[in-house]
Amino acid sequence: MENDKKVWREALAPYTVKSNTTALHQVLVTFFLYALVWYFYGQVITSSLWLALPFSLLMAMFVLRFFVLMHDCGHGSLFTSPKVNKFVGYLLGVITGMPQYVWSKHHAYHHTTNGNWEKYKGPLSVISTEEYAKLSDRQKTFYRVFRHPLSFVTLGGFIYVLFNPRFNWIVGLIGLVGKIISTAFTVSLAEAYKVAKTCPSKKWKTPKEFRHMTYNNLLLLTLWYFMIQWLGALNFFTVYVLTLTLSGGLGILFFTVQHNFENSYASDTERVNYFKAALAGTSYLKLPKLLNWFTADIAYHHIHHLSTAIPNYNLAACHKALESHFTDVKRISIKDIPHSVQFILWDRDKEVLVSVPN
Repeated sequence: MENDKKVWREALAPYTVKSNTTALHQVLVTFFLYALVWYFYGQVITSSLWLALPFSLLMAMFVLRFFVLMHDCGHGSLFTSPKVNKFVGYLLGVITGMPQYVWSKHHAYHHTTNGNWEKYKGPLSVISTEEYAKLSDRQKTFYRVFRHPLSFVTLGGFIYVLFNPRFNWIVGLIGLVGKIISTAFTVSLAEAYKVAKTCPSKKWKTPKEFRHMTYNNLLLLTLWYFMIQWLGALNFFTVYVLTLTLSGGLGILFFTVQHNFENSYASDTERVNYFKAALAGTSYLKLPKLLNWFTADIAYHHIHHLSTAIPNYNLAACHKALESHFTDVKRISIKDIPHSVQFILWDRDKEVLVSVPN
């Protein structure tokens, strides 16, 4: 069964059935609880700004859940309707600070190249053992420090979720407006119109990506304005920056250990095997029930890589029903995470991830 596409499709098919009722319940309950936390924060923040710390941690967990629900929308697996998935995904993208359409396009590449470490080197851009051996001592130190959990949980979370989506849009927009004006004055208005229509920039791949980045950021900036009016700039941005930094960092951490662990399968373009990548290159992250709720069961990552059509609310049932086929899937508990994140090199010959040599 392990390499039989037809058999897997038939076995997984019952769990790809979507429920609009369940999906809507997930979104509304999560939003209600998240809004409730914000309400209580607004009631007590005048007492002490230090209260932003515990509130930001709790909010980060809700944002992490929103992110996974947004992720399902990108796969078209949360609701039955593609239009509803797109609309809800857009709204969830605003809440998480991530332009959903753009992110989903990049994430889809991860799924099509999973296990192929020539094309996709994971969230930490893992290099091969041969490439690492050629680095200078200083470069090796930088490589290890950048891939240390403290780096990507803090700085990585801030850059990935909060900084990059705004920076890329603003810099790209300034460049685009400048090019439109320059073309209008030096060439013609007709050519300037073509530039405005095609939206060329290194910060996005297509005009559609630019439009979605714009929609996301404009609505997000509007929400920022109203939140500042309610809480004040300091009270709002303190908890908001901490929240998105923590949620982004935790998201990167969980995603990393779902692919980077001892002897995780990692092959090249010529030899890569889709099913082996899902079952031997993806882990089953064993989390407490509460954390499974906050992460919308994405811990059953091996199931998700076997079929992106399975909605998050069916992943656990699918794993339980077909558990006999997943006995060799790597199990990782919370206490195993520090060990798993050490595997940041790709051994091309052995087709596995390995740790940095002492």
